[in-house]
Amino acid sequence: MLYCFLAQGFEETEAIAPIDLLRRAGIDVRTVGVGAKTVAGSHGIPVVCDLTEDEITLNAALEGVILPGGMPGTLNLEKSAAVQSALDYCAANGRLLCAICAAPSVLGHKGYLKGKEAIAFPGFEKELAGARISSRSVVTDGSVITAKGAGVAVEFGLAVVAALKGAAAAAAIGEAIQCK
Repeated sequence: MLYCFLAQGFEETEAIAPIDLLRRAGIDVRTVGVGAKTVAGSHGIPVVCDLTEDEITLNAALEGVILPGGMPGTLNLEKSAAVQSALDYCAANGRLLCAICAAPSVLGHKGYLKGKEAIAFPGFEKELAGARISSRSVVTDGSVITAKGAGVAVEFGLAVVAALKGAAAAAAIGEAIQCK
């Protein structure tokens, strides 16, 4: 199971596209509302989440977390004790840490990008403490997956699918949606 944390002001495309692809692949991904069960994105689209941050469980069933970017969504994610705990759990247990756009900055501030190749929305590179900044739009380095922004949300989602189900599964989903 994956948790995709949604905080007020999240970038809708960066959340919904990966969630859709993961569910198409049969991966259990649950949306987690930070601060409320219904959270509005940066473009005013409300999403009713599966859980609130108070309802998450950090145990062996958790395969990773996804942090969509957007402003002020990224800042709101970083302020959440539940998000911080989930990141710490995943980092300590070798689970996936996935972030797109501005959200890789949250991983950088925690030191989880040290020695890793990573990318973020242009201008956020300085927030990726210790990372080797990539020229690619989506980067997988071990258990860390980062992406540049909303325009590569599908590619980002497929990278998460590949990490959990393999490259063939990701390719099949990509073909089914006419990605390439």
